[in-house]
Formats: sequence, structure tokens, C-alpha cells
Amino acid sequence: MAKFKFTLAAAVVLATSLVAAQEPSEAEAIYSSLQWEAGPGNYDVTNKASIDLPAGFDRLNSSDTAALMELMENPSSGSEYYVGPEDGRWFAVFSYEDTGHIKDDEEIDADDLLYSIKEGTKYGNEERRKRGWAEMQIIGWQYEPRYSDRTNRLSWAILAESEGYEIVNYNTRLLGRTGVISATLVTDPETLTTSVGEFENLLDGFSYNAGDLYAEYREGDKLATYGLAALVTGGAAAAVAKGAGKGLFKAIGLGILAFFAAISKFFKGMFSRRQSA
Repeated sequence: MAKFKFTLAAAVVLATSLVAAQEPSEAEAIYSSLQWEAGPGNYDVTNKASIDLPAGFDRLNSSDTAALMELMENPSSGSEYYVGPEDGRWFAVFSYEDTGHIKDDEEIDADDLLYSIKEGTKYGNEERRKRGWAEMQIIGWQYEPRYSDRTNRLSWAILAESEGYEIVNYNTRLLGRTGVISATLVTDPETLTTSVGEFENLLDGFSYNAGDLYAEYREGDKLATYGLAALVTGGAAAAVAKGAGKGLFKAIGLGILAFFAAISKFFKGMFSRRQSA
């Protein structure tokens, strides 16, 4: 499978069907080879932060996360970390981007952002067609972007539609001293509210390493060239193209290229069998 390059700071894809090029036995063998690390315990999620996992939760290191993403037809930079409950009812993928310190004093215009995302989706669909992927349409916000200056978290969720199915993409950006960690939640739309609640509770156990906290910014640290709004529309690519007309929308289109769909029955079955074992 050909790879293309962008980070999961943009999003995570989960295929709704088994990888076409692989037989179920081959996929199961790859899945069975993954080295799951179980809670309770404190585990790295990138080399900048860690998270406390309670009992009933798992974590995969970066190489095993990449293998799982490949199995699910997801783009991977090879530096993501998987975290989620053992039964696979949802999971999250964490990745770090060295953006520089992002100032959090920017006002967010949700309507303006939604317009940009809808326009960008048109260009994203061009790329999806080239790759043989289903196109998608943006319906609107499931949750408008919201930022907490207490936790330095930016979260939002977009509702989209593809091939008659609704898709929800829930994103959190965790701001640090000189970069940002993307935490993308993958779940069924029907269980979104419950999954978000569990995910947010899990994030209470997240922390940057000493020296990397947002509040530890020092004069002279690298500064990001964009603010909170660009994190919603794709980060650096959208910021570089800002003011460039169609260039901006193309950058956003690539950023939202990787929406996820519902977890397939095949993978749910594997999670269930692993839990029973």
C-alpha cells in the first residue's frame, strides 16, 4: 500500500471494511503480533508526555501503532501511540508536532472555520478519488471548537457524511511549551457522547514531561507561525497557505483528508476475542 505524508495532527482514518489486499487470516496474524501494554500504569504517549492508564485500558508503542494503522488502511508517520479500552469500544491516537509555542489568545470564529473546511473538502475529495476512497461531505459541527486555558486543550468535532453513513471526527490538541500533541478519538457515532466522556476522563491523567509544560514557556523559545484556528484547519499547511485563496482550501483539504468512519465488525471481533483470551 502506497504511503503519503502528513501527520495525524490532521486526523485518523478507520476503514469500514477489511483491507482489500489482505485475507482475514493474514490480518489476524498481524493483529495477534501486537504487543499490548495494559493498565494500570504510566506510559509514554510520544517522547514529550505520558498518561496514566487505569485497569482495563491498553497502550501500543509507536511501531505497533504504525502496524495497526497500516492494517486499518490509515496513514501513519510511525510516531503515533495508540491508547484505548481493552474491548476496543473506542481508541485514541496521540502524536507530537514540533510547531513551536502556540499563543492561545486568538479568537475562534466557528462559522468562518466551517466554511473553510467545507471548501477544503472539495479539494480533499479530489485526492480521495485518486486513491479510490469514498468522497465525503461536511454537514456541520458536532461540537464547535472550544479551548480551555486551564488545561490548554482545544477540542472540536465535525459531522460529515460518506456513502450514506454519518462520520464524526473528534479532535483534541494539547498545547505544550514548544509544540502540540494531537489526540484523535475514534469511535462509533452512536456512542460518541459516552466515548467523549470516557476519553476526557482519561485525559485527566495526561501530562507533559517536566520542562515541556505550556506554562514553562520561556522568552527565546521557538514560536509557532499560527494560532488556535489553524490547528482546526490542518495546522502548518493551512497557515502557510493563508491568504493564498485556493491554496488555503487545498491545504485544508489535505488536512481533513483522513476522516475516520465507524469501527468495522471485523476489528471489533478481534478486540472481543483478545479480551476473552
